[in-house]
Amino acid sequence: MGKRNIAIILSVIGILSVSAQVSHERLYQEKYRPQYHFSPREGWIGDPSGLMYYQGKYHMYWWGKVESADLVHYQEVTPNVMKDVDPNIVCFTGSALIDKANTANYGENAYIAAFTLFDRESKKQSQGIAFSHDGQTFYHYDGNPVLDIWSTEFRDPTVFWSDKTQKWVMVVAKALEKKVKFYESEDLRHWTWTSDFGPWGDSEKSWECPDLFQLPVDGDWNNRRWVLVVSVNWAQEQYFIGDFDGKTFKLMENHPETPLYIDKGLDYYASRTFRDYDGTQREVLSLGWVATWDYAQQQPSAYGKGFWSIPRRLELKTYPEGLRMTQQPIERLKTLRDKKVSMSGILPVGTHQLRRFTPSRNVYELDVTFSTDISNTIGLNLCVGEGRKVVVSYDTDSHNLVIDRTHCTDSDIPKFSRMSHAIVEPQNGKLYLHIYVDKSSVEIFANDGKDVFTLQTFPSESQTGIETFALRKGTEMQLNAWELKSIYND
Repeated sequence: MGKRNIAIILSVIGILSVSAQVSHERLYQEKYRPQYHFSPREGWIGDPSGLMYYQGKYHMYWWGKVESADLVHYQEVTPNVMKDVDPNIVCFTGSALIDKANTANYGENAYIAAFTLFDRESKKQSQGIAFSHDGQTFYHYDGNPVLDIWSTEFRDPTVFWSDKTQKWVMVVAKALEKKVKFYESEDLRHWTWTSDFGPWGDSEKSWECPDLFQLPVDGDWNNRRWVLVVSVNWAQEQYFIGDFDGKTFKLMENHPETPLYIDKGLDYYASRTFRDYDGTQREVLSLGWVATWDYAQQQPSAYGKGFWSIPRRLELKTYPEGLRMTQQPIERLKTLRDKKVSMSGILPVGTHQLRRFTPSRNVYELDVTFSTDISNTIGLNLCVGEGRKVVVSYDTDSHNLVIDRTHCTDSDIPKFSRMSHAIVEPQNGKLYLHIYVDKSSVEIFANDGKDVFTLQTFPSESQTGIETFALRKGTEMQLNAWELKSIYND
Protein backbone atom coordinates (compact mmCIF):
# COMPACT_ATOMS: atom_id res chain seq x y z
CA MET A 1 0.00 0.00 0.00
CA GLY A 2 1.03 3.62 -0.47
CA LYS A 3 2.03 5.93 2.36
CA ARG A 4 3.13 3.03 4.55
CA ASN A 5 5.96 4.41 6.59
CA ILE A 6 3.57 5.86 9.16
CA ALA A 7 1.69 2.57 9.23
CA ILE A 8 4.91 0.74 10.05
CA ILE A 9 5.46 3.03 13.02
CA LEU A 10 1.91 2.37 14.20
CA SER A 11 2.18 -1.37 13.89
CA VAL A 12 5.62 -1.67 15.51
CA ILE A 13 5.68 1.13 18.09
CA GLY A 14 2.07 2.21 18.48
CA ILE A 15 0.92 -1.24 19.49
CA LEU A 16 2.74 -0.82 22.82
CA SER A 17 0.79 2.28 23.79
CA VAL A 18 -2.41 0.68 22.51
CA SER A 19 -1.98 -2.23 24.91
CA ALA A 20 -1.93 0.14 27.84
CA GLN A 21 -5.09 1.89 26.69
CA VAL A 22 -7.00 -1.34 26.12
CA SER A 23 -6.50 -2.36 29.74
CA HIS A 24 -8.75 0.53 30.84
CA GLU A 25 -11.78 -0.81 28.94
CA ARG A 26 -13.33 -4.25 28.69
CA LEU A 27 -11.78 -6.09 25.76
CA TYR A 28 -13.89 -5.96 22.57
CA GLN A 29 -16.27 -3.46 24.20
CA GLU A 30 -14.04 -0.43 23.78
CA LYS A 31 -15.53 2.77 22.42
CA TYR A 32 -15.74 2.66 18.59
CA ARG A 33 -14.92 -1.08 18.51
CA PRO A 34 -17.01 -2.74 15.72
CA GLN A 35 -19.25 -5.49 17.04
CA TYR A 36 -19.67 -7.61 13.90
CA HIS A 37 -16.79 -6.45 11.71
CA PHE A 38 -13.42 -8.07 12.28
CA SER A 39 -10.81 -6.00 14.10
CA PRO A 40 -7.70 -7.43 15.78
CA ARG A 41 -7.42 -7.74 19.52
CA GLU A 42 -5.07 -4.77 19.47
CA GLY A 43 -2.76 -2.90 17.14
CA TRP A 44 -2.85 -1.98 13.47
CA ILE A 45 -4.70 -3.80 10.70
CA GLY A 46 -4.38 -2.89 7.04
CA ASP A 47 -5.14 -4.60 3.76
CA PRO A 48 -6.73 -8.07 3.77
CA SER A 49 -4.11 -10.47 2.43
CA GLY A 50 -4.04 -14.17 1.63
CA LEU A 51 -7.81 -14.74 1.76
CA MET A 52 -8.63 -18.39 1.12
CA TYR A 53 -11.10 -21.17 1.86
CA TYR A 54 -9.29 -24.37 2.78
CA GLN A 55 -10.12 -27.46 4.82
CA GLY A 56 -13.57 -26.13 5.62
CA LYS A 57 -12.39 -22.78 7.03
CA TYR A 58 -11.82 -19.25 5.86
CA HIS A 59 -8.23 -18.10 6.35
CA MET A 60 -7.39 -14.38 6.40
CA TYR A 61 -4.07 -12.61 6.86
CA TRP A 62 -2.75 -9.13 7.39
CA TRP A 63 0.42 -11.00 8.29
CA GLY A 64 -1.39 -11.54 11.47
CA LYS A 65 -3.93 -14.34 10.99
CA VAL A 66 -7.60 -14.89 11.72
CA GLU A 67 -9.79 -17.89 10.87
CA SER A 68 -13.54 -18.31 10.58
CA ALA A 69 -16.00 -21.11 9.92
CA ASP A 70 -18.78 -18.78 8.75
CA LEU A 71 -17.31 -15.28 8.14
CA VAL A 72 -19.54 -14.03 10.93
CA HIS A 73 -17.54 -15.16 13.96
CA TYR A 74 -13.75 -14.92 13.98
CA GLN A 75 -10.89 -16.57 15.86
CA GLU A 76 -7.70 -14.53 15.91
CA VAL A 77 -4.81 -16.99 15.63
CA THR A 78 -1.74 -14.78 15.91
CA PRO A 79 -0.77 -11.13 15.42
CA ASN A 80 2.29 -12.15 13.39
CA VAL A 81 2.81 -15.22 11.20
CA MET A 82 6.14 -14.13 9.67
CA LYS A 83 9.30 -15.53 11.22
CA ASP A 84 13.03 -15.01 10.57
CA VAL A 85 12.41 -11.65 8.86
CA ASP A 86 15.46 -9.51 8.16
CA PRO A 87 15.13 -6.47 10.48
CA ASN A 88 15.66 -4.20 7.47
CA ILE A 89 12.67 -5.75 5.67
CA VAL A 90 8.96 -5.07 6.22
CA CYS A 91 6.31 -7.40 4.78
CA PHE A 92 3.70 -5.44 2.85
CA THR A 93 0.44 -6.54 1.25
CA GLY A 94 0.17 -9.79 -0.70
CA SER A 95 -1.68 -13.06 -1.08
CA ALA A 96 -1.46 -16.72 -0.10
CA LEU A 97 -2.06 -20.06 -1.77
CA ILE A 98 -2.02 -23.81 -1.25
CA ASP A 99 0.66 -25.53 -3.33
CA LYS A 100 -1.17 -28.82 -3.80
CA ALA A 101 1.26 -30.25 -6.36
CA ASN A 102 4.44 -29.21 -4.50
CA THR A 103 5.63 -26.98 -7.32
CA ALA A 104 7.81 -24.96 -4.93
CA ASN A 105 9.32 -28.06 -3.32
CA TYR A 106 8.10 -27.30 0.21
CA GLY A 107 5.82 -30.33 0.28
CA GLU A 108 2.33 -31.11 -0.97
CA ASN A 109 -0.33 -28.72 0.32
CA ALA A 110 2.22 -26.28 1.71
CA TYR A 111 0.94 -22.78 2.41
CA ILE A 112 2.83 -20.21 0.34
CA ALA A 113 2.58 -16.49 1.01
CA ALA A 114 3.54 -14.03 -1.74
CA PHE A 115 4.04 -10.43 -0.66
CA THR A 116 5.99 -7.24 -1.14
CA LEU A 117 9.35 -6.87 0.60
CA PHE A 118 9.96 -3.25 1.61
CA ASP A 119 13.58 -2.36 2.23
CA ARG A 120 13.75 0.27 4.97
CA GLU A 121 17.09 1.71 3.80
CA SER A 122 16.72 1.84 0.02
CA LYS A 123 12.87 2.08 0.03
CA LYS A 124 12.91 -0.54 -2.73
CA GLN A 125 9.85 -2.77 -3.18
CA SER A 126 10.27 -6.31 -4.51
CA GLN A 127 8.27 -9.55 -4.29
CA GLY A 128 9.08 -12.44 -1.98
CA ILE A 129 7.60 -15.70 -0.79
CA ALA A 130 7.40 -17.58 2.51
CA PHE A 131 6.24 -21.12 3.27
CA SER A 132 4.31 -22.79 6.07
CA HIS A 133 3.09 -26.28 6.90
CA ASP A 134 0.36 -25.17 9.33
CA GLY A 135 -0.74 -21.83 7.92
CA GLN A 136 0.27 -20.09 11.14
CA THR A 137 4.08 -19.89 11.02
CA PHE A 138 5.75 -18.78 7.79
CA TYR A 139 9.46 -18.92 7.00
CA HIS A 140 10.99 -16.71 4.31
CA TYR A 141 12.56 -18.27 1.24
CA ASP A 142 16.29 -17.73 1.57
CA GLY A 143 16.51 -16.75 -2.10
CA ASN A 144 14.16 -13.77 -1.75
CA PRO A 145 13.32 -11.61 -3.57
CA VAL A 146 11.83 -13.80 -6.29
CA LEU A 147 10.90 -10.78 -8.43
CA ASP A 148 12.84 -7.54 -8.34
CA ILE A 149 12.72 -4.76 -10.95
CA TRP A 150 14.55 -2.26 -8.70
CA SER A 151 11.56 -0.03 -8.13
CA THR A 152 10.22 1.86 -5.12
CA GLU A 153 6.63 1.60 -6.46
CA PHE A 154 6.13 -2.11 -7.27
CA ARG A 155 3.82 -3.91 -4.91
CA ASP A 156 0.90 -6.03 -3.63
CA PRO A 157 1.03 -9.34 -5.57
CA THR A 158 -1.95 -11.63 -6.06
CA VAL A 159 -0.84 -15.16 -7.05
CA PHE A 160 -3.11 -17.94 -8.33
CA TRP A 161 -2.99 -21.02 -10.59
CA SER A 162 -4.00 -20.75 -14.25
CA ASP A 163 -5.71 -23.84 -15.63
CA LYS A 164 -5.11 -22.56 -19.17
CA THR A 165 -1.33 -22.26 -18.95
CA GLN A 166 -0.77 -24.75 -16.11
CA LYS A 167 1.38 -22.15 -14.42
CA TRP A 168 1.19 -19.74 -11.53
CA VAL A 169 0.16 -16.18 -12.34
CA MET A 170 1.29 -13.11 -10.42
CA VAL A 171 -0.70 -9.90 -10.74
CA VAL A 172 1.26 -6.96 -9.28
CA ALA A 173 1.01 -3.17 -9.46
CA LYS A 174 3.50 -0.69 -10.89
CA ALA A 175 1.89 1.97 -8.76
CA LEU A 176 2.83 5.38 -10.13
CA GLU A 177 2.80 4.18 -13.74
CA LYS A 178 -0.81 3.13 -13.14
CA LYS A 179 -0.16 -0.34 -14.55
CA VAL A 180 -0.85 -3.91 -13.56
CA LYS A 181 1.95 -6.29 -14.57
CA PHE A 182 1.42 -10.00 -15.21
CA TYR A 183 4.05 -12.69 -14.63
CA GLU A 184 4.04 -16.50 -14.81
CA SER A 185 6.00 -19.22 -13.03
CA GLU A 186 6.19 -23.00 -12.73
CA ASP A 187 7.77 -23.07 -9.27
CA LEU A 188 6.83 -19.76 -7.55
CA ARG A 189 10.52 -18.83 -7.46
CA HIS A 190 11.34 -17.90 -11.05
CA TRP A 191 9.00 -15.43 -12.77
CA THR A 192 8.66 -14.36 -16.39
CA TRP A 193 6.86 -11.19 -17.49
CA THR A 194 3.92 -11.81 -19.87
CA SER A 195 2.02 -8.50 -20.24
CA ASP A 196 0.93 -5.15 -18.80
CA PHE A 197 -2.50 -3.59 -18.44
CA GLY A 198 -3.17 0.12 -18.02
CA PRO A 199 -3.45 3.00 -17.56
CA TRP A 200 -7.23 3.04 -17.97
CA GLY A 201 -10.17 4.61 -16.18
CA ASP A 202 -9.10 6.43 -13.03
CA SER A 203 -5.38 7.01 -13.53
CA GLU A 204 -4.88 10.21 -11.59
CA LYS A 205 -2.33 9.26 -8.94
CA SER A 206 -1.63 5.59 -8.24
CA TRP A 207 -2.70 1.97 -8.68
CA GLU A 208 -2.09 -0.76 -6.12
CA CYS A 209 -3.52 -3.92 -4.49
CA PRO A 210 -4.63 -5.67 -7.73
CA ASP A 211 -6.90 -8.71 -7.69
CA LEU A 212 -8.11 -10.83 -10.62
CA PHE A 213 -10.95 -13.35 -10.47
CA GLN A 214 -13.93 -14.77 -12.37
CA LEU A 215 -17.59 -13.98 -11.70
CA PRO A 216 -20.77 -15.57 -13.06
CA VAL A 217 -22.92 -13.44 -15.35
CA ASP A 218 -26.55 -13.22 -14.20
CA GLY A 219 -26.03 -16.23 -11.93
CA ASP A 220 -24.82 -18.55 -14.72
CA TRP A 221 -21.59 -20.25 -13.64
CA ASN A 222 -21.13 -21.60 -17.16
CA ASN A 223 -20.90 -18.00 -18.36
CA ARG A 224 -18.16 -16.22 -16.45
CA ARG A 225 -16.08 -13.13 -17.09
CA TRP A 226 -12.82 -12.00 -15.54
CA VAL A 227 -12.79 -8.97 -13.26
CA LEU A 228 -9.63 -6.99 -12.50
CA VAL A 229 -9.73 -4.78 -9.39
CA VAL A 230 -7.19 -2.09 -8.53
CA SER A 231 -7.09 0.36 -5.65
CA VAL A 232 -6.59 3.93 -6.86
CA ASN A 233 -5.30 7.19 -5.41
CA TRP A 234 -4.97 5.67 -1.90
CA ALA A 235 -8.71 6.25 -1.48
CA GLN A 236 -10.93 4.17 -3.83
CA GLU A 237 -11.16 1.05 -5.98
CA GLN A 238 -12.09 0.58 -9.61
CA TYR A 239 -12.79 -2.59 -11.58
CA PHE A 240 -12.51 -3.75 -15.17
CA ILE A 241 -14.46 -6.54 -16.89
CA GLY A 242 -12.83 -8.65 -19.59
CA ASP A 243 -11.06 -11.88 -20.52
CA PHE A 244 -7.82 -13.42 -19.29
CA ASP A 245 -5.96 -16.20 -21.11
CA GLY A 246 -3.39 -16.81 -18.40
CA LYS A 247 -1.03 -14.22 -19.81
CA THR A 248 -2.96 -11.12 -20.92
CA PHE A 249 -6.03 -9.29 -19.64
CA LYS A 250 -8.23 -7.74 -22.35
CA LEU A 251 -11.21 -5.49 -21.76
CA MET A 252 -14.62 -6.62 -22.96
CA GLU A 253 -16.07 -4.86 -25.97
CA ASN A 254 -17.71 -1.51 -25.24
CA HIS A 255 -16.11 -1.30 -21.80
CA PRO A 256 -16.84 2.20 -20.45
CA GLU A 257 -13.92 4.60 -20.38
CA THR A 258 -15.27 6.28 -17.26
CA PRO A 259 -14.22 4.49 -14.06
CA LEU A 260 -16.35 1.72 -12.60
CA TYR A 261 -15.96 2.20 -8.84
CA ILE A 262 -16.47 -0.68 -6.45
CA ASP A 263 -17.56 1.49 -3.54
CA LYS A 264 -18.78 5.08 -3.87
CA GLY A 265 -18.41 5.92 -0.20
CA LEU A 266 -15.42 7.36 1.63
CA ASP A 267 -13.73 4.40 3.29
CA TYR A 268 -13.35 1.19 1.30
CA TYR A 269 -9.99 0.07 -0.02
CA ALA A 270 -7.66 -2.83 -0.91
CA SER A 271 -10.34 -5.50 -1.15
CA ARG A 272 -9.47 -9.07 -2.09
CA THR A 273 -11.45 -12.18 -2.93
CA PHE A 274 -11.28 -15.57 -1.24
CA ARG A 275 -9.57 -18.32 -3.25
CA ASP A 276 -11.34 -21.67 -2.91
CA TYR A 277 -8.83 -24.52 -2.40
CA ASP A 278 -11.49 -27.06 -1.39
CA GLY A 279 -13.38 -26.65 -4.65
CA THR A 280 -16.73 -26.57 -2.85
CA GLN A 281 -17.77 -22.91 -2.98
CA ARG A 282 -20.34 -21.61 -5.48
CA GLU A 283 -19.92 -17.97 -4.54
CA VAL A 284 -17.18 -15.37 -4.75
CA LEU A 285 -16.68 -13.43 -1.53
CA SER A 286 -14.54 -10.41 -0.75
CA LEU A 287 -13.35 -8.27 2.15
CA GLY A 288 -12.03 -4.72 2.12
CA TRP A 289 -10.19 -2.39 4.47
CA VAL A 290 -12.56 0.19 5.98
CA ALA A 291 -10.24 3.17 6.00
CA THR A 292 -8.64 5.84 3.86
CA TRP A 293 -5.00 6.90 4.04
CA ASP A 294 -5.87 10.56 4.63
CA TYR A 295 -6.80 9.80 8.24
CA ALA A 296 -6.21 6.10 8.88
CA GLN A 297 -3.50 6.92 11.43
CA GLN A 298 -5.73 9.44 13.25
CA GLN A 299 -8.63 7.13 14.04
CA PRO A 300 -9.67 7.71 17.67
CA SER A 301 -10.11 4.01 18.56
CA ALA A 302 -8.22 2.88 21.66
CA TYR A 303 -7.84 -0.82 20.82
CA GLY A 304 -5.82 -0.09 17.68
CA LYS A 305 -6.36 1.22 14.16
CA GLY A 306 -8.49 -0.24 11.42
CA PHE A 307 -11.02 -2.98 10.71
CA TRP A 308 -12.38 -4.94 7.75
CA SER A 309 -15.72 -4.69 5.99
CA ILE A 310 -18.52 -7.19 6.28
CA PRO A 311 -17.99 -9.98 3.74
CA ARG A 312 -19.59 -9.32 0.36
CA ARG A 313 -20.88 -11.73 -2.29
CA LEU A 314 -19.92 -10.62 -5.80
CA GLU A 315 -21.71 -11.18 -9.12
CA LEU A 316 -21.96 -9.66 -12.58
CA LYS A 317 -25.41 -8.56 -13.71
CA THR A 318 -26.73 -7.26 -17.00
CA TYR A 319 -28.24 -3.77 -16.97
CA PRO A 320 -29.37 -1.52 -19.85
CA GLU A 321 -25.97 0.17 -19.77
CA GLY A 322 -24.10 -3.17 -19.79
CA LEU A 323 -22.48 -5.58 -17.32
CA ARG A 324 -21.87 -4.27 -13.83
CA MET A 325 -20.57 -5.88 -10.65
CA THR A 326 -22.94 -6.16 -7.69
CA GLN A 327 -22.04 -6.67 -4.05
CA GLN A 328 -24.34 -7.96 -1.36
CA PRO A 329 -23.85 -8.85 2.31
CA ILE A 330 -23.44 -12.57 2.89
CA GLU A 331 -26.63 -14.33 3.96
CA ARG A 332 -25.05 -15.70 7.15
CA LEU A 333 -25.08 -12.24 8.72
CA LYS A 334 -28.81 -12.80 9.25
CA THR A 335 -27.92 -15.13 12.14
CA LEU A 336 -27.01 -12.02 14.17
CA ARG A 337 -30.48 -10.51 13.89
CA ASP A 338 -32.59 -9.91 16.98
CA LYS A 339 -36.34 -9.27 16.90
CA LYS A 340 -37.64 -7.81 13.62
CA VAL A 341 -39.39 -4.43 13.69
CA SER A 342 -41.46 -3.47 10.63
CA MET A 343 -43.26 -0.29 9.68
CA SER A 344 -44.73 1.26 6.55
CA GLY A 345 -46.64 4.36 5.50
CA ILE A 346 -46.34 7.84 4.05
CA LEU A 347 -43.30 9.83 5.17
CA PRO A 348 -44.36 12.86 7.20
CA VAL A 349 -43.10 16.22 6.00
CA GLY A 350 -40.13 17.51 7.98
CA THR A 351 -37.76 15.59 10.24
CA HIS A 352 -39.17 13.01 12.65
CA GLN A 353 -37.69 10.53 15.06
CA LEU A 354 -38.16 6.87 14.19
CA ARG A 355 -40.02 5.88 17.34
CA ARG A 356 -40.76 2.20 16.81
CA PHE A 357 -37.12 1.26 16.40
CA THR A 358 -34.78 2.79 18.97
CA PRO A 359 -31.58 0.74 19.23
CA SER A 360 -29.59 1.07 22.41
CA ARG A 361 -26.36 1.27 20.44
CA ASN A 362 -25.22 1.65 16.86
CA VAL A 363 -25.22 -2.06 16.09
CA TYR A 364 -28.14 -2.69 13.77
CA GLU A 365 -29.43 -3.39 10.25
CA LEU A 366 -32.07 -1.53 8.21
CA ASP A 367 -33.84 -2.66 5.04
CA VAL A 368 -35.61 0.40 3.63
CA THR A 369 -37.69 1.01 0.49
CA PHE A 370 -38.76 4.46 -0.69
CA SER A 371 -41.19 5.18 -3.52
CA THR A 372 -39.77 7.61 -6.09
CA ASP A 373 -42.83 8.47 -8.18
CA ILE A 374 -43.29 12.00 -6.80
CA SER A 375 -40.85 14.89 -6.75
CA ASN A 376 -39.25 14.92 -3.33
CA THR A 377 -36.10 15.02 -1.23
CA ILE A 378 -36.21 12.20 1.29
CA GLY A 379 -33.98 10.17 3.52
CA LEU A 380 -32.68 9.09 6.89
CA ASN A 381 -30.53 10.61 9.60
CA LEU A 382 -28.41 8.00 11.37
CA CYS A 383 -26.28 8.21 14.52
CA VAL A 384 -28.38 11.16 15.73
CA GLY A 385 -27.57 12.83 19.05
CA GLU A 386 -25.74 15.71 20.72
CA GLY A 387 -26.33 17.85 17.63
CA ARG A 388 -24.58 15.36 15.32
CA LYS A 389 -25.77 12.91 12.66
CA VAL A 390 -25.05 11.10 9.40
CA VAL A 391 -27.38 12.23 6.61
CA VAL A 392 -28.52 9.84 3.86
CA SER A 393 -30.46 11.98 1.37
CA TYR A 394 -32.07 11.15 -2.00
CA ASP A 395 -33.45 13.50 -4.65
CA THR A 396 -36.15 11.71 -6.66
CA ASP A 397 -35.73 14.12 -9.59
CA SER A 398 -31.95 14.02 -10.07
CA HIS A 399 -31.60 10.50 -8.57
CA ASN A 400 -28.65 11.81 -6.55
CA LEU A 401 -27.92 9.90 -3.36
CA VAL A 402 -25.84 11.95 -0.91
CA ILE A 403 -24.21 10.65 2.27
CA ASP A 404 -22.98 13.46 4.52
CA ARG A 405 -20.92 12.64 7.60
CA THR A 406 -19.55 16.17 8.00
CA HIS A 407 -20.99 16.48 11.52
CA CYS A 408 -21.08 12.91 12.84
CA THR A 409 -18.03 12.21 14.98
CA ASP A 410 -17.47 13.32 18.56
CA SER A 411 -13.72 13.24 17.96
CA ASP A 412 -11.36 15.61 16.17
CA ILE A 413 -10.07 13.75 13.09
CA PRO A 414 -8.12 15.87 10.57
CA LYS A 415 -9.41 15.68 6.96
CA PHE A 416 -12.44 13.65 8.11
CA SER A 417 -15.33 16.01 7.31
CA ARG A 418 -16.49 15.00 3.84
CA MET A 419 -19.48 13.72 1.93
CA SER A 420 -20.00 11.33 -0.97
CA HIS A 421 -22.67 11.13 -3.63
CA ALA A 422 -23.62 9.19 -6.75
CA ILE A 423 -26.48 8.87 -9.21
CA VAL A 424 -28.55 5.87 -8.12
CA GLU A 425 -31.32 5.08 -10.57
CA PRO A 426 -34.60 3.80 -9.09
CA GLN A 427 -35.66 0.23 -9.78
CA ASN A 428 -39.33 -0.24 -10.65
CA GLY A 429 -40.08 3.20 -9.25
CA LYS A 430 -38.41 2.51 -5.90
CA LEU A 431 -35.12 3.09 -4.08
CA TYR A 432 -33.92 0.12 -2.05
CA LEU A 433 -31.36 0.68 0.73
CA HIS A 434 -29.87 -2.12 2.82
CA ILE A 435 -27.92 -0.46 5.65
CA TYR A 436 -25.49 -1.87 8.23
CA VAL A 437 -24.51 0.35 11.16
CA ASP A 438 -21.74 -0.82 13.49
CA LYS A 439 -20.36 1.48 16.21
CA SER A 440 -17.99 3.45 13.96
CA SER A 441 -19.12 2.72 10.40
CA VAL A 442 -22.06 2.62 7.99
CA GLU A 443 -22.30 0.38 4.91
CA ILE A 444 -25.14 1.02 2.45
CA PHE A 445 -26.07 -1.43 -0.33
CA ALA A 446 -28.39 0.31 -2.78
CA ASN A 447 -30.64 -1.52 -5.25
CA ASP A 448 -29.41 -5.08 -4.58
CA GLY A 449 -25.83 -3.96 -4.30
CA LYS A 450 -25.43 -2.25 -7.65
CA ASP A 451 -24.18 0.82 -5.76
CA VAL A 452 -22.40 0.55 -2.40
CA PHE A 453 -21.30 3.25 0.04
CA THR A 454 -18.97 2.58 2.99
CA LEU A 455 -17.94 5.23 5.49
CA GLN A 456 -16.50 5.57 8.95
CA THR A 457 -18.49 7.59 11.47
CA PHE A 458 -17.04 7.46 15.02
CA PRO A 459 -20.10 8.86 16.86
CA SER A 460 -20.43 9.08 20.61
CA GLU A 461 -22.03 6.21 22.54
CA SER A 462 -25.25 8.23 22.95
CA GLN A 463 -25.64 9.06 19.22
CA THR A 464 -28.06 6.21 18.54
CA GLY A 465 -31.09 8.07 17.20
CA ILE A 466 -32.65 7.46 13.78
CA GLU A 467 -34.79 10.03 11.92
CA THR A 468 -36.74 10.18 8.68
CA PHE A 469 -37.17 13.36 6.65
CA ALA A 470 -39.13 14.51 3.62
CA LEU A 471 -39.41 17.86 1.89
CA ARG A 472 -42.92 17.18 0.54
CA LYS A 473 -45.73 14.80 1.31
CA GLY A 474 -46.60 11.66 -0.61
CA THR A 475 -43.51 9.40 -0.47
CA GLU A 476 -44.12 5.87 0.79
CA MET A 477 -41.62 4.08 3.00
CA GLN A 478 -41.36 0.46 4.05
CA LEU A 479 -38.79 -0.38 6.69
CA ASN A 480 -37.59 -3.53 8.41
CA ALA A 481 -35.08 -3.18 11.23
CA TRP A 482 -33.08 -5.47 13.48
CA GLU A 483 -30.68 -4.88 16.33
CA LEU A 484 -27.69 -7.16 15.73
CA LYS A 485 -25.98 -9.36 18.28
CA SER A 486 -22.32 -8.79 18.98
CA ILE A 487 -20.00 -11.53 17.74
CA TYR A 488 -18.14 -11.06 21.05
CA ASN A 489 -21.03 -12.04 23.31
CA ASP A 490 -19.30 -15.31 24.12
